[in-house]
Amino acid sequence: MPHLIVEYSRNLAGFPEAQALTELNAAVCASPELADEADLKSRITAVPQFEVGTAPAHRAFVHAQLRLLSGRTPEAKKDLSERVAGVLRRLTPRPAGVLVQLSVEIVDMDRPSYVKERL
Repeated sequence: MPHLIVEYSRNLAGFPEAQALTELNAAVCASPELADEADLKSRITAVPQFEVGTAPAHRAFVHAQLRLLSGRTPEAKKDLSERVAGVLRRLTPRPAGVLVQLSVEIVDMDRPSYVKERL
């Protein structure tokens, strides 16, 4: 805990994956909500097959999901989502003629049923 999962449409050529992960991790770890930086697991994936809406328009997306153990306040969740959005807003390519949608979702993981072990 937490898990940061970023997906982006493959038509965002040049998306700086390694830089994004480094900066996203730093932004999330700077939050007082994270006790141990080693608890953060992050990954980023280009989605090869996708659609945005139904119109034959040039569109793209970046979507981040931050999965946290339940119990955070709405203010803490908003702060975390803004931290993630800020990094992605700055790093996401904006190809000419392409409408890019950015979204961040905070997901509560059920604390009693979550299992994590350090092996």
